[in-house]
Amino acid sequence: MANRRGIFISEDDTPIVPPVRVNAALPVVFVTAPIHLCEDPYNITNSPRLCFTNSEARRAFGFSMRPEIWDNYIAPQVIFSQFSLYGVSPLIMINVLDPDIHSAEEEDVSVTLNRFSGVLPVEGTLIDTVEIEGFEEDTHYTLSFDRDGLVVINAKPNVPGGMSETETISVSCARLAPEMVDEYDFIGGVDIQTDKNLGLEIVGDIYPLFRMIPGQLLVPKWSSNPVVAAVMETKGANINGHFRCITLNDMPTMIPGSPGEMVPHKYQNVPAWKNLNNYVSTRQVNLYPMLRLGNQKYHYSSQMCGLIARTDFNNSDVPYESPSNNNLRINGLCYESGDEIVLNNEKGTFLANQGIVTATNFTNGWVAWGNRTGAFPGTTDVKDVFIPIRRMFDWIGNTLVLTHFSRVDAPISRRLRDTIIDSANIWLNGLAARGFILGGRVEPLQEDDNPLTDLLDGILRFRIRVSPPPPFEQGEFILQYDPEYLLTLFS
Repeated sequence: MANRRGIFISEDDTPIVPPVRVNAALPVVFVTAPIHLCEDPYNITNSPRLCFTNSEARRAFGFSMRPEIWDNYIAPQVIFSQFSLYGVSPLIMINVLDPDIHSAEEEDVSVTLNRFSGVLPVEGTLIDTVEIEGFEEDTHYTLSFDRDGLVVINAKPNVPGGMSETETISVSCARLAPEMVDEYDFIGGVDIQTDKNLGLEIVGDIYPLFRMIPGQLLVPKWSSNPVVAAVMETKGANINGHFRCITLNDMPTMIPGSPGEMVPHKYQNVPAWKNLNNYVSTRQVNLYPMLRLGNQKYHYSSQMCGLIARTDFNNSDVPYESPSNNNLRINGLCYESGDEIVLNNEKGTFLANQGIVTATNFTNGWVAWGNRTGAFPGTTDVKDVFIPIRRMFDWIGNTLVLTHFSRVDAPISRRLRDTIIDSANIWLNGLAARGFILGGRVEPLQEDDNPLTDLLDGILRFRIRVSPPPPFEQGEFILQYDPEYLLTLFS
């Protein structure tokens, strides 16, 4: 070192590390989208998009309020629920509908113009594929979408060789075919040629792309498929080898009856279906039935992700409160067929006690009803059966991983030990002071947890004890007649 004279300053690391903020309720949603209405329909498939605003999501995935669009595509109901009904953000959404695969050709569609204008009656038209026999776009006509998402043909008047005011024209085009999408598009995998993740495999791309940890994983409608639900549970339990989150699963409201016929899935049969199809994980929040607001139907998970995010927002983004008994944005329940379902409080409590979250209209309007994960009643461990406690354990674990990951490969020393323990204890004490946990602590290193062979191999284990509050599910007032008050008659 060179000779120095005078007074100098150096810096040392702060012995207390502040926790990294984790967005507890970040929804990662897999959908089919009306991409014929979006700004770039050929580059949105299996491409996760982080959306902070309503307009941003609508431009990226396409949007329409038409019930027919909602019947064919999932994205509009998620966008409307998240941004318009619950007013929460951000949202990460992945569209699996591929226009190069899930499309069909329409030939010789007849359209009669009225005052040089006509509507092409083909749902999901890819506007760049429209061709009119005998005429050229821009020279003889222009194309646009109307408010219903249908293509409008506007003929140019007074153009040589152009169309007449009431001409009948023959149109061909390609249209999206959402009916061709199946569970394997959502399950996904890896494209061998491009090495790109597809479908639910994209869950592993979320943190590297956005530096955000998934808090909720959902596939509205398709999560009622047991294979999709099983893959969702696996992905939610191990994200990037370090993180965890819950999954929201829609229970089917229609099931096969006689050959070729779907019949209503009655509420009393849902618990048996849940167990038969293995929706029994501590990470699974099982939802039944569908929701209705006005003339629109919602798969329950589409609204539940917004309700959970809104509940967390009201608690400083700490997931310690259950979404149960909080208001949904609905005015009824229904089957997928649209027929109404009436569930009173007793029926709702029956489902809630079987590890299924439903909705009831009792004293506070329409609310979500149920605190239990799919593991209940088969499992009774408090950390596995209560939704808010399961989420708190995941959130605390994810926060600790991010906070102390920068210390990986640092020399094992007393200073490293003390920094980790002291930082975590200060954070847990803060959570307890605000009522988010009843108490929590990191214990001194235990010899039983850290045998010498593991220390030599660079492994340290810290034992944390923490108690998030369970939800208040049942209260009882004990009434007793007190004859002493009869003496007040003589006062």
